[in-house]
Amino acid sequence: MTKKTNTLLFILGATVFNVLIMILCFIVLLFIYARLLVPLLPEPAQAWGLPLIFIGSIALSFALYRIILKQLLKRVTMEKYFAPLFGRKKRS
Repeated sequence: MTKKTNTLLFILGATVFNVLIMILCFIVLLFIYARLLVPLLPEPAQAWGLPLIFIGSIALSFALYRIILKQLLKRVTMEKYFAPLFGRKKRS
């Protein structure tokens, strides 16, 4: 496979992986919210839970994705396997 193919597959795989992390974070946060906080909160405050859980899952998945990507960058030389996304600018 060429470097461009590797780059495309890496971007697609990383996107799917990030979405899966976000879904997992959403489910875990929703479970924690339903078990621990819903019985303690009054009725009007419970309505704010779902939007906050959604935003929290996005933030948590972004943080986890960055940590995992940094660990991957330490172990793998990206220039060896992947092409740059944007080519160099040509000077006239």
